[in-house]
Amino acid sequence: MTATAPHASAHTTRIDRRSTGAPRAFDLAGSESMSPETAERLATLQSQYEGVTGIELMRSLITEEFKDEIAIVSSFGSESAVLLHMAAQVDPTVPVIFLNTGKLFGETLRYRDRLQEAIGLTDIRAIGPHPNDEKEYDPDGILWNEDPDKCCHFRKVLPLRRALKNFSAQITGRKRFQTGARAAMKTIEFSDGLFKINPLANWTLDDLQRHAEKHKLPQHPLLKDGYLSIGCMPCTDRVKDGEDYRSGRWAGLDKDECGIHDPVLTDGEGI
Repeated sequence: MTATAPHASAHTTRIDRRSTGAPRAFDLAGSESMSPETAERLATLQSQYEGVTGIELMRSLITEEFKDEIAIVSSFGSESAVLLHMAAQVDPTVPVIFLNTGKLFGETLRYRDRLQEAIGLTDIRAIGPHPNDEKEYDPDGILWNEDPDKCCHFRKVLPLRRALKNFSAQITGRKRFQTGARAAMKTIEFSDGLFKINPLANWTLDDLQRHAEKHKLPQHPLLKDGYLSIGCMPCTDRVKDGEDYRSGRWAGLDKDECGIHDPVLTDGEGI
């Protein structure tokens, strides 16, 4: 199977993220600290749920600690089915925020619909960049090539912040094995005004595959075509034999995060 949207030319100019002046999450007001009360609650939650992961952690936080105050953020990428399946088992009405950047593969959009039907989620909310931001920052649709950090900022960071403003916590599908920056993350953290829950933090690729196979979860169609970690179409490449599974994301750039997960406070050090 091949992707329905063409990739960028092989002559595409790549830039070093260190040379860009694009705003990053850690440059934004309110992202660098938390109140003593929040730090105390974070420490309490981390202590209470130490060693609890997966569906057990999700069940407690969705139905008790953050009842009606929590949302799941999902890209409906190659590993999303496991987290979403667990969420549906806990509460199929939990809000799922799907970030449609306007640059996704057509296969991802169809996979979202197939997965929703297969596992029974009832409240998937598609969000995207504000039209005014798109006109101002990317009228020609090529900002991803000229300044990928800035593109991620207005297509991902800003829309997600707007979508989460009425929630107290979000659930992510991040895992420690994915990047060096994620290797030390905790299952419960705090970031940009929200508690951030990472129930699959210590899961491996084998763990994910076993869960998907056990529950016969639909697989993202692009996996068969060599796309192992799937994001926006222009910034996602096939992974060659022997390469790290996430090496297809922003290939050739000093970049492995879009900015929506930077920074994270784990134990109140930002006070």
